[in-house]
Amino acid sequence: MKCFRIIPCLDIINRRVTKGVKFKDNIDLGDPGELALRYCQEGADEIVVYDITASAEQRPFDIELVHRVAEVAQCPITAGGGIASLQEMERILDAGAKKLSVNSLAVKNPALIAESVKEFGSHAIVLGMDPVAVTPQSDTVTANCPSGYEISIRGFREMTGKDAVDWAKHAADMGVGEIVVNSVDADGTRLGFDLNITAKIVDAVKISVIASGGAGSSEHIRDAYIIAKADAAIVAGILHANVLTITQIKEDLRTFGVPVS
Repeated sequence: MKCFRIIPCLDIINRRVTKGVKFKDNIDLGDPGELALRYCQEGADEIVVYDITASAEQRPFDIELVHRVAEVAQCPITAGGGIASLQEMERILDAGAKKLSVNSLAVKNPALIAESVKEFGSHAIVLGMDPVAVTPQSDTVTANCPSGYEISIRGFREMTGKDAVDWAKHAADMGVGEIVVNSVDADGTRLGFDLNITAKIVDAVKISVIASGGAGSSEHIRDAYIIAKADAAIVAGILHANVLTITQIKEDLRTFGVPVS
């Protein structure tokens, strides 16, 4: 049986780990290298490093972030934020990342996905998406978003009119290896993942789907596996604030019958 993965996420601004709620009011939480080392020692299956202002600031990914984490991490690293070209992807992989997360710029330039899959392989390309639930009264739902979720980009600064499930299917067809479903509405709330949109995307594609945004307890992470059928969960705030450790989460998940490493 395939193990469910626990993936700590480092959202980084000015080379410091931060955390906010719904992409706002971020606070400084420490050095990315120190946190990466701690999470690896606790049993992280992977680590995600997001340069979360690169896309909004229209600048390249800060390659130093990967160097810092790769120096200490004993697990695979996924890096994302503002990635706009194959040359940039190659530099990030050379710096120590195993996977690349494409998000905002992939929406604007879908060909980037196909090109990157051809160049680096499906296993190295992760689609990050930031879906937002829209109201039933919204024209967007009836016209463009039958799933009830619209894709946002640039850190929730811009709505796209793209339906979340349709976009996931399109990216899967182009060959991405995984999809991260980061609910904007749940992000940082610690009220649980948006199991609805996560499950819809799991049902729509045949590749790994990772739940992200809203983890507040081991039970929330269990539900991502049991209810939404996700293959992994990204966890941030509860780790950074020492509410739970990865060791504790995995111990809890074992008692729930969730297979973990």
